[in-house]
Parts: sequence; C-alpha cells; structure tokens
Amino acid sequence: MQPMKFVVTVDRDEDGVFVAECPAIPGCISQGATEKEALKNVEEAIRECLDVRAEKGMPLTVAVHQVEISV
Repeated sequence: MQPMKFVVTVDRDEDGVFVAECPAIPGCISQGATEKEALKNVEEAIRECLDVRAEKGMPLTVAVHQVEISV
C-alpha cells in the first residue's frame, strides 16, 4: 500500500487537551495531552477510519477545499 498524506488540524480545547482532526475523513478525531501526542493518536485514528470505510465500501475520503474570503 502506498503512503497517503493527510492534512490535520490541531486545536487546544477549554480543558487544555489538544484535539486533532482529519477533515478529509468525517468523524476522524483524536486527542492528547500534548500536541505531539494528539498528532500520534490521530495517525492511528486515520488508519482505523480508513479500514472501516474500506470495509463498508465507502469512499476513503471526502473532498476538502480551501476558499478565500475577505475579513
């Protein structure tokens, strides 16, 4: 299997926990006490989500786009 690259977002919640999410895979979220831990955990979550989506015959990812707005 060829390696795949994913964009993930990392944010710190109100309790100080780092939350990592992969926007290209709906519901693929993990967390950690540190940013590094959250990134490590989301890698495993991505693998698991891809396995489940493949087993169910779902597309592995959804389209993610960037849009530009003026603020």
